[in-house]
Amino acid sequence: MEITGRITKDATVHKIGNEKQVVNFSIAINDSYKPKGSTEFKAIVTYVDCSYWLNAKSADWLKKGALVQLFGRIGLSVYSSNDGKALGSLTFHINSLKILVFAKKEPSVSIPVNFKQQQSSENPDDLPF
Repeated sequence: MEITGRITKDATVHKIGNEKQVVNFSIAINDSYKPKGSTEFKAIVTYVDCSYWLNAKSADWLKKGALVQLFGRIGLSVYSSNDGKALGSLTFHINSLKILVFAKKEPSVSIPVNFKQQQSSENPDDLPF
């Protein structure tokens, strides 16, 4: 199966046991359709949790806003909540990934500096230097 979407936040790496590492991130898939009898399109966003076990170093490149193409399979996890309610979640298990568009670099934060001299009502001859 193949899906394409934008990463919603920077990927994280988690250690499992002593040697295994998994890269976790989420993508948003944008789609739209025109309802019957309508002239306007309706936008739909689907969020998919993803896990990548093959290369933990890839997390350095999987940043918020990057457009990725993922190949893999969907996994289902079923569990019970504390109150006994049955819950489930879907995860896309990635076999291969391509970064189609890298995330934009965040602009460096600069602090404005005011170079204006302060006006003083003191006598300039009274300066200590």
